[in-house]
Amino acid sequence: MKALTIKKNIKQKVDDWIDSISDEHLQNLCRKNTIVTGGCIASMFLQEPVNDYDIYFANFETARAVADYYASELNSTGSAAYVEVKTEGDRVEFYVTSDGVAEDNGDEGEKKPYRAVFISPNAVTLSDKIQLIIRFHGDPEEIHKNYDFVHATNYWTRDAGLVTNAKALESILAKELQYQGSLYPLASIFRTRKFLQRNWTCHLGNYIKMALQLNEMDLFDPNILREQLVGVDMAYMGTVMNAISDKQHLDPSFKFDASYLCEVVDRMMNFEERETI
Repeated sequence: MKALTIKKNIKQKVDDWIDSISDEHLQNLCRKNTIVTGGCIASMFLQEPVNDYDIYFANFETARAVADYYASELNSTGSAAYVEVKTEGDRVEFYVTSDGVAEDNGDEGEKKPYRAVFISPNAVTLSDKIQLIIRFHGDPEEIHKNYDFVHATNYWTRDAGLVTNAKALESILAKELQYQGSLYPLASIFRTRKFLQRNWTCHLGNYIKMALQLNEMDLFDPNILREQLVGVDMAYMGTVMNAISDKQHLDPSFKFDASYLCEVVDRMMNFEERETI
C-alpha cells in the first residue's frame, strides 16, 4: 500500500472514531492530540489486514479525559467488573475490579460502533479495530521509548501526516524483527512468537539483548512481574497474578520462587488442555 493511501486510511479511521464521541470537548482534544503508531502502519505497507489501530495521546490531559470517558461508558453497560481511573504522577491507569479486565457483554443488537468492549490497566479496546493506550503519552519520540521493535516506529498525526523512518521501513520490507530495547523485555520475548508465525525472522542477537535486559529485572517482586507482563495475554497474566495474590493473602510470609511460578504455569497449561479436549 502506498504511503498516501495509508495516510488517507488512518485519517478516515481517526475521524470516524472521534465522531462517535458524544463529548464535544473530548472530540476537540482528540483532534489536536492523537498519535497513531505501531503495527497497523507496518501491516498496511505489507498489504496485510490491520488487527487494530493503536492510538496514543500527546499529553496527560487528553489521556486522562479519554480514560474517564470510556471508563464511564463501560461501567454503564453493566459489566461484571467496575472500572476506575487512577493517576500516579503523570501516569494514567485503569483500575479494574475482579480479574483485572472489564468486558462489554451487552445485547449484540444494541451495540454501537467504537464502543468500549475491553479495558485492561493500560488501554481500552474499542470495537471496529481501535485500541486507545492511556498508560503512555507524549510526542512520538517519547512514546517510542517504550517500543521494543523498530518496525513499529512509523507514525501519523493530523499535523504531520504519515511520518516514516528508514530503519522501520527496512525492517518491514525484510520482515525482520529488530529489537531496540524495551522497558518490558519479557513481553517482547513473548511477542516474537506471533511474528514468527507470520513468517518474520528474528536474529539470535535480538534474543540475547532481550535476555540480558530481562536478567536485570527482579521477577520475584509481584509488582515488577505484573509490569513485565504488560502486553501479554490478560488471561495468562490474571491467572498467574491471582494465584500469587491468593497465596500471599492466605500466608503473608509467603515469598514465591521459580518452583512455585512453574507450578502455577503448569496448572494453567493443564487447564487449557482440558478445555480444548
